[in-house]
Amino acid sequence: MFIGRRPGTAPVRYRSLIAPGSALRRRIDGAIAAFVGLCMVLLNLLFFGPIPAAGLWLGGRTQYETGNLGVGLVVSFASIMIMLFGGLMVLKRIDQVWILIRRAAGHDQRTGILTPVFSTATVIAALAFTVWLLGFAGLGPMLAPSS
Repeated sequence: MFIGRRPGTAPVRYRSLIAPGSALRRRIDGAIAAFVGLCMVLLNLLFFGPIPAAGLWLGGRTQYETGNLGVGLVVSFASIMIMLFGGLMVLKRIDQVWILIRRAAGHDQRTGILTPVFSTATVIAALAFTVWLLGFAGLGPMLAPSS
């Protein structure tokens, strides 16, 4: 009955590269692609601080207004998940735009930069959190007592 692929799951097939534009046009397209990549990095950094903080703030306000801790926790968890998955959806669309702009700039671009950007930001955020936790916030005094 179900032989072959599900609808919409076929690999993306890009056409061959279009005729290259002028050098100025390729340079402008490259600059636009760099700007879009920078926007992806900045949006990705929101995942490691502002988005969770906003979700916790919403949950805290809900708990304060209702007086119910359970409702506050549910609102906090749901809002964080909605914002994180919404951000991933936006990042995926921006990544597709980045691929098209790079192709317009004359590069045979078939894959995006979402995976390297996300993994690099994750490593940087994990290292920054470790330095903060060990050096400034919590475990530093316990690991190296002052007396």
